[in-house]
Amino acid sequence: MTEIFRLGLCQIKVDTIKEKNLMLAQKAVKEAALQGCQIVALPEMFNCPYGNDFFPSYAEQFPGGATIQTLSSLAKEHNIYLVGGSIPERDAGNLYNTCFVFDPKGNLLARHRKIHLFDINIPGGVTFKESDTLSPGDSITVFDTPFCRAGVAICYDIRFPELARLMALKGAQLLLLPAAFNMTTGPAHWELTLRARALDNQIYVAAISPARDESAGYVAFGHSLVTTPWGEILVQTAEKTALLTADIDLSYLNQIRQQLPLLKHRREQVYFENK
Repeated sequence: MTEIFRLGLCQIKVDTIKEKNLMLAQKAVKEAALQGCQIVALPEMFNCPYGNDFFPSYAEQFPGGATIQTLSSLAKEHNIYLVGGSIPERDAGNLYNTCFVFDPKGNLLARHRKIHLFDINIPGGVTFKESDTLSPGDSITVFDTPFCRAGVAICYDIRFPELARLMALKGAQLLLLPAAFNMTTGPAHWELTLRARALDNQIYVAAISPARDESAGYVAFGHSLVTTPWGEILVQTAEKTALLTADIDLSYLNQIRQQLPLLKHRREQVYFENK
């Protein structure tokens, strides 16, 4: 397994026209591949404005949707592992917030359906209820590449430490998080939450946000970033459209785990006997 590989995060602006979003994604993924990125990731709901009014009409069913086919073709064309942000997925009468992951041959490698739906009401801040249109997934998602074992979660999933811990226990060294924190939760908790999950589990965490669009009904915070297993920010961009690249060093991860063996020092018998 290669100890150092390059990761690319495509922070793109989301338009109301799906075809335009796909063009922006194609351009960003191509640029990431040209910069030597072997794993490339897109943001949450990158083909669709974030809103319950949009999810049903933008939804696609695997394997025939235009976005899904585009992701498969991009992975194959550029010989990369492509973490396709997330899109509204329609399946058996339900809608899901779903991330499709493709391998360099364009084959589906993993599919993560957002487990924790974003149903919140912050006075003076933001009110949103994903469950008005979306159904929750019920599976933890990890997948293997020649570079590392990776886990996928979507946005609100990151607020539940149990999920990231289970991924780490399943061998994940990198957690990829398509996410659209907003202008209330972003300034308050974006960096804090991502660094905490990285520190607790001694993994890299890469969070990919849409670029900020002040005219949108739901305004994303932006600030895509990668944290280290020590809980530090390795790279971060601001709110505008950007390609963020990071060299992920697994030897550093192993060094951290050897020096401070948190996962080995867990005492499950105490935790579960005292529930």
